[in-house]
Amino acid sequence: MRILNLAFKRETAIPMLALTFASAASFALVVARIAWTGNIRYGFLIWNLFLAWLPLVFALLACEKYQATSSGNWHFRGLVITWLLFFPNAPYIFTDLIHLTGSLYHHFWVDMVLILLCALTGLVLGFVSLYLMQAVVARILGRWASWIFIAIVAGLSGFGIYLGRFLRFNSWDVLFKPFELSRGIGQWAANPFSSSMTFVFPALFATFLFIAYVMLYALTHLQQAPQLRPPPEA
Repeated sequence: MRILNLAFKRETAIPMLALTFASAASFALVVARIAWTGNIRYGFLIWNLFLAWLPLVFALLACEKYQATSSGNWHFRGLVITWLLFFPNAPYIFTDLIHLTGSLYHHFWVDMVLILLCALTGLVLGFVSLYLMQAVVARILGRWASWIFIAIVAGLSGFGIYLGRFLRFNSWDVLFKPFELSRGIGQWAANPFSSSMTFVFPALFATFLFIAYVMLYALTHLQQAPQLRPPPEA
């Protein structure tokens, strides 16, 4: 109930309703595909979409804690760190396109649209949480620092998605597999240019996230179009 009250405040109610609708539609389509084909192959999209909601939950809690304390205490910092750990789960769904084979098959286009819908929903979920966190950083450090924060988050997220897709680590492995995770990061740091995947993929995905966020940010600041007057009568 607390999360619902935070999410559906006047300032965030419209995007929350849109994201809830998109998530419900994605869930229904995944279930429909499973029922239609009798194959649970794409059931993982439901779990990935759930994970994409978590950064938004942590961002809402972090914003509430900051507003309540007017300064960053340990609880607020813990929520920010948790948000950052789970943030890559939101855009990660785009990498699920790998499950589409190179050749066309019977349900190829259906599956492509299904994955893209879930991926777009996850991306916007992540960006709404990022927008909220940017507002907090701008309040603390200033506007320009908030954009440096965006660039850093994009870079870390690109690397986090690489760890998830290619090294198969999860956000919670920080607690449950810390040694394996540190070993994987250490091996990457020892030779980050060993292949195109180890460097180019994180860099390109970070660039994609930054540019996509800038475009979404610009849309949120789009001025309302002036009312058009009817053309003069001939």
